[in-house]
Amino acid sequence: MTIQLEQHIDPELIPILEEVHDPEIPVLSILDMGVVRTAKVLDNIVKVTITPTYSGCPAMDVIGDDIVHAFEKVNIKAEVSLVLAPAWTTDWITPRGRKALERYGIAAPLEAEADKEVLLGGKRIVKCPQCSSPNTKVISQFGSTACKALFQCDDCLEPFDYFKCLK
Repeated sequence: MTIQLEQHIDPELIPILEEVHDPEIPVLSILDMGVVRTAKVLDNIVKVTITPTYSGCPAMDVIGDDIVHAFEKVNIKAEVSLVLAPAWTTDWITPRGRKALERYGIAAPLEAEADKEVLLGGKRIVKCPQCSSPNTKVISQFGSTACKALFQCDDCLEPFDYFKCLK
């Protein structure tokens, strides 16, 4: 069962939040990554809640600080809190975010069953973000971060990260 992202973001805050990027994948805004749960103005303070991509994600402190700094630039006080439930899933990455991942050279996550077949069964269905060939293989279950696996394309020979499906 997939839990849908329930976002409650005041529309006037979106342009500022779109300027805050994931420090590990700088082509993704935190909105495209789906980590922002709420962003509301209460008593002249922007209150933002974020959910980590996995518990213990080292980027969350940086993201929290970056949110505060983004609002400071426009003379607005912001407070950030972390919520763990419901847990973040790769379903929360926006379509724009998935395209940005591919352009950046990271294969976007597959569906859960396909992900298991790729990572455990060696099925060749992850497309290379460089040449679009499905003739790829797992090199390591862990890539540049714990949420990615390292793949290699057998056609263009380029290594690349695959963003693992988390549900």
